[in-house]
Amino acid sequence: MKSILITGAAGFIGGFLAQRILSEDDGIVVVGLDCLNDYYDVALKEYRLSQLRHTAEQHPCNKWVFVKGNLVDRPLLDHLFSEYHFEVVVNLAAQAGVRYSIINPDAYIESNIIGFYNILEACRHSFDDGKDGVKHLVYASSSSVYGNNSKVPYSVEDKVDEPMSLYAATKKSNELLAHAYSKLYGIPSTGLRFFTVYGPAGRPDMAYFSFTDKLLRGEKIQIFNYGNCMRDFTYVDDIVEGIVRVMNHAPEVKTGEDGLPMAPHSLYNIGNSNPEQLLDFVGILAEELIRAEVLPADFDINSHLELVPMQAGDVMTTFADVSGLKNDFGFAPRTSLREGLRKFAEWYKCYFGV
Repeated sequence: MKSILITGAAGFIGGFLAQRILSEDDGIVVVGLDCLNDYYDVALKEYRLSQLRHTAEQHPCNKWVFVKGNLVDRPLLDHLFSEYHFEVVVNLAAQAGVRYSIINPDAYIESNIIGFYNILEACRHSFDDGKDGVKHLVYASSSSVYGNNSKVPYSVEDKVDEPMSLYAATKKSNELLAHAYSKLYGIPSTGLRFFTVYGPAGRPDMAYFSFTDKLLRGEKIQIFNYGNCMRDFTYVDDIVEGIVRVMNHAPEVKTGEDGLPMAPHSLYNIGNSNPEQLLDFVGILAEELIRAEVLPADFDINSHLELVPMQAGDVMTTFADVSGLKNDFGFAPRTSLREGLRKFAEWYKCYFGV
């Protein structure tokens, strides 16, 4: 059976990706690794895992294995790679959040640097003793690597040497490390720069989720840079579709002008390529929460807004150039912000019993 490792499998994107693979492919072993840390409510991670178990039960031709563990546990990784002989590795495990990286940098160095290095080493040694080894490593990068780039839309060819946060710096470091390992050891790898992912069962620290919590409690929400920011919101199903298409097509090993193998390493943006003003985003969110009866019909969103200056680590605009994704895989995200927030609002009402 073909085997796939998904790290961060109880996370937002990891949970949706594992569900998609388990529900559509035949004869596959999906091993999910997650440390279930308490960066946000662990109950939400347990909920995602319960959804995964249910999906696996409905598709007995596939096998779902969940392992609670941390990327910094090198012996655990070595054991999993030895037991399951992974053909594809999707590394989504990371300490997320721009603002949290300012107050707790240790978590980012441990998970995003040391943890990712351990994944690369495990992939490298999967070829030891003449074994077939990992055919494709797909890993999560972030739109944060673009910093405050004034050129839009952001292209993977743009210079990204001025990160605005430690989180962004760790993601750029992942790209450099993956490229080096691809060049040195011939490991086909692809980095995916995600743009503001949202949807049902998402991370509670993301704006759309935390705004909903605060509005429901009657609190005001802060809109940074007085609302003069734009974000390229990307619905989680579109992210998953992009990952699935990419993971099935590893970069080819080609020979360079020097006669040596080139690094089989690629980078792609996955974004909606349609940035929205933050105030427009908040307005649509409020309308969909009212429609789902999470908020009352007479709710006045304007009285709950507090316009404040830009905060450290934030950027003015995110805007994805997805021409590479279109050209190589015939796909570009297409879910509208209203459609995505509607699905989130309906899930929120059901999950929290509002």
